[in-house]
Amino acid sequence: MKNIFRTITLFVAAVSFSACADILNEYPLDDLSPDSFFSSEEELMSFSNNFYSMISAPFAEEADLYVPASLSEEVRGARQVPNSGGGWTWTTLRNVNTMLGNLNHCKDEAVRVKYEALGRFFRAYFYFDKVKRFGDVPWYDKELGSADPDLYKAQDSREVVMQNIITDLDFAIENLGSNKSTVRITKWTALALKSRVCLYEGTFRKYHAGDPFTATLPADAQPYSWYLEQAAKASSEFISSSGYYIYNKGTYNTNYRYLFSTNNATDEEVILVHHYDAAYGSTHTAGANYNSPTLGRQGMSMKYFACYLMKDGTRFTDKAGWETMLFVDAAKNRDPRLAQSIRTPGYKVDGEDTYSAPEIKNSGTGLQPIKYVTTRDQMKYNLTDIDLIAFRAAEVYLNYAEAKAELGTLSQSDLDLSVNKLRDRVGMPHLNMADANANPDPFLTNTAWGGFRNVTGTNKGVILEIRRERAVELGQEGFRYDDIMRWKEGKTFEAQFYGMYFPGAGNYDLDGDGTSDACLYSGTKPSVVSKDFFEIGNDVTLSETTKGYLNPHKNIKCSWDEDKDYLYPVPIYDRQLTEGALKQNPGWDDKLTF
Repeated sequence: MKNIFRTITLFVAAVSFSACADILNEYPLDDLSPDSFFSSEEELMSFSNNFYSMISAPFAEEADLYVPASLSEEVRGARQVPNSGGGWTWTTLRNVNTMLGNLNHCKDEAVRVKYEALGRFFRAYFYFDKVKRFGDVPWYDKELGSADPDLYKAQDSREVVMQNIITDLDFAIENLGSNKSTVRITKWTALALKSRVCLYEGTFRKYHAGDPFTATLPADAQPYSWYLEQAAKASSEFISSSGYYIYNKGTYNTNYRYLFSTNNATDEEVILVHHYDAAYGSTHTAGANYNSPTLGRQGMSMKYFACYLMKDGTRFTDKAGWETMLFVDAAKNRDPRLAQSIRTPGYKVDGEDTYSAPEIKNSGTGLQPIKYVTTRDQMKYNLTDIDLIAFRAAEVYLNYAEAKAELGTLSQSDLDLSVNKLRDRVGMPHLNMADANANPDPFLTNTAWGGFRNVTGTNKGVILEIRRERAVELGQEGFRYDDIMRWKEGKTFEAQFYGMYFPGAGNYDLDGDGTSDACLYSGTKPSVVSKDFFEIGNDVTLSETTKGYLNPHKNIKCSWDEDKDYLYPVPIYDRQLTEGALKQNPGWDDKLTF
């Protein structure tokens, strides 16, 4: 029975690793085989179009900046070792390697090189996701057959995989076209990805030095500084040569939001999108997600809200009494990106003349997002067709500034080239490096608010300010969880997730028009005029029971294990199938002994 089980298990393993089993190598006579395909650009394009589905372009995220109705297992500290799955999937890689392994069927050398570059970009993208998730993983650069012993090999070191990723990206940068396209991978997409990859790896190694997650790096591994230098170099080349810039053609109060409210993304700044068009039935649910009581009720956290500077560049959290300020007052005279990210007084749904106040019924924190939200019609379920951004120049500008700051080579001219271009877009005062380092913001390191614990050194102040700028500029674009991982700041999830402040029961005007938008009450519902009513302790929970911040997860205690939670566990079945060749990640106990 044991041998029979092992035979069945090995067959399943071959499928789960997406290898091409011998019995599957027999192709029906009326179907195309690899030997008769991949011979033209049309066939290569058709096959590779599916690769684009691996590109992430989220409109929502969950970490410490945005709060949904249900917290994820990662944030709660509730992950378990899975039997299978859990991100340990290889089908997409197999498809990429299949194309790369059959390029010789195409006789046009220029086409072969183009699609080798494209395939290697996607292989790099695939493996970057795997390294972020698991650390060490097996590196495969060929399609595997069922008898290939590499199906059951151990992980390669993080260094081996990262160096292969960079080699693939360098080939893609050298050989992909340089014409702009928001829907096709180009040289500039590859350069932007290299900037992202190297910043992640450099900061991960810097902040995780000496902990279990970098313990398997070989002695001759490149130091963190090498990766940060590569990030700065790639970012600099992009900024100086790509022709992309920070979009700044409207007004301070519209420039930023325009990027997230157009059906056809502007290629002045946007490098790559997931394109949607309702006329062809291609839509998503962003509008509904932020305007429905049943689709997540995600809201900005008070911590994030408080990070936005005043319009004159001073800190909101330096104002006396900021913690108990009513929303209408707290939203005044802030960085214009705040009013272009959530509903604040003066917000109008596109195409309407009346103000629309924040809706607590649709946002658990009351701080209701508006990125990727336009008209009332697009708020209906699955009717949004705004393009979702996967890469844009602003990220590369921020990567450049952060890499230089972490290296200790940042100058004021570097900030003027990068961060201050973002501030110019919305009319914010420039970030001054000397001032930032002379007076680091204590709110950004306040652990009671989930502040950063690990930033030290002479550049502490400017690193904190660059992180603030990254949060403000890139919110809802899917970066925050990865940022927390690379900065080794998982403990931030243990702080409470607060929303708007309410001093107690009463009527509250949230849009500044003089009428009540939310009535909070205890006991019997009052006979007053208000748009919405919320019973304290039932419909809403406050941090101090009868007053305080909206606190949708008050009764959930999140925990973060510094010794294991920065990586995901390897699934049990995959470890069994390799008879222990695959090692479990630090801190995760799957009860297997080999």
